[in-house]
Amino acid sequence: MNAYLDIHPEVKAALEANQPVVALESTIISHGMPYPDNVTTALKVEETIRENGAIPATIAIIGGRLKVGLTHEEIEYLGKTGLAITKTSRRDMPVIISKKMDGATTVATTMMIAAMAGVKVFATGGIGGVHRGAETTFDISADLQELANTDVAVVCAGCKSILDIGLTLEYLETNGVPVIGYQTKVMPAFYNRESDFGVDYQLDTAEEIAGAMKAKWEMNLKGGMVVANPIPEQFSMSRDLIDPAIEQALRELDEQGVKGKESTPFLLSRVKELTGGDSLESNIELVLNNARLGAAIAKSYCAA
Repeated sequence: MNAYLDIHPEVKAALEANQPVVALESTIISHGMPYPDNVTTALKVEETIRENGAIPATIAIIGGRLKVGLTHEEIEYLGKTGLAITKTSRRDMPVIISKKMDGATTVATTMMIAAMAGVKVFATGGIGGVHRGAETTFDISADLQELANTDVAVVCAGCKSILDIGLTLEYLETNGVPVIGYQTKVMPAFYNRESDFGVDYQLDTAEEIAGAMKAKWEMNLKGGMVVANPIPEQFSMSRDLIDPAIEQALRELDEQGVKGKESTPFLLSRVKELTGGDSLESNIELVLNNARLGAAIAKSYCAA
């Protein structure tokens, strides 16, 4: 057992009994939206996973401990503390742990800690990727390298639409990461059901996806899998609305010199403001949708 790892008793019992568990990230709590909406949403996502037959395991770093499964009090703490908690990717972990700090886990670190605990399915909003203009900035999310190396399937609504979707898919292909479209041949664009790019394969059931996961890892093909799950149609935002908001946010990012780990929170916050809050509602609904699919995949994987 990892000396820094604390697995919630309910999660540990489920893993030992081969029952389905779905990992959840904590950056969406501390950095994704204001209090108390962040806590309400986090608890609703956990409840959705339970309603669909799996155990939720929200992941965070608290007091230098890697937490797999949080109490309501710990989720409340993350929500209230908010931006004061360090957004933690792979590079940050040695210092965060050694100094016994708190950390909100990104997609990359959630995957890492889930894998340490033996959790194979992770539901989130959208993965990070290659940022627009990366040919000069080299701004590429650590999420992509984690997907290349860590055996966890990530259920998402595609990569965040503020990113370069085409280059993100090229990067994943180079690193051997399958991009599976759930009931779609088209890569979803987070707030929107469609982009101009295709996925590697369309699979139409949770059982098919679980079968692909099992085959991949039984052949010792290292790395994760992206399960791209389009946002429900009634919550999909018009590209005529969302695309100009993204373009304006990107211009402001450049003008204000925002870089590195602050880029994505800045862009998502500005897009929310520019769309009058509509993007926040869409964001919440796509996470709930991914939680439902994540639970179904986890159940199928345990039964495979």
